[in-house]
Amino acid sequence: MKFETKLKHSFTLVDLTPLVDVVFLMLIFFVITSSILPLKSLTIHSPELPIETPAQTTQVVVVMDDSHVIYLGQRRSIIDLTTAKEEVLGEIHKLQERHPGIEPTIVLHVDERVHYGSFLKLFTALQECSPHIRLVYETAA
Repeated sequence: MKFETKLKHSFTLVDLTPLVDVVFLMLIFFVITSSILPLKSLTIHSPELPIETPAQTTQVVVVMDDSHVIYLGQRRSIIDLTTAKEEVLGEIHKLQERHPGIEPTIVLHVDERVHYGSFLKLFTALQECSPHIRLVYETAA
């Protein structure tokens, strides 16, 4: 039994331009937000001390998480322990160009689960960069 249809076959092409536009917009969105996501997922457990310190205006932030990954600066660039000294000196030089006459402070934020040997290696590398080092901790309640 053969069925007959009154529909005509259409050989027009589907316009894919809007689909490509949407795909590119989604790609741009994911590329932009992917660089921000590691900042939100970085959890550091600081040791508690019963004293408070004032905020610093010019500072170089160095963070070592519990996986011994070292982050530098506000953008959280990942650096290696062997190149930490050069990278921190570069950041200090940039801050001194922006704020002449002010000696930047290195703010060292180390997770309390980091082994003491790794902390000490990073700390001595940073001491060679600047005598002004501030350790981050949580105030005891």
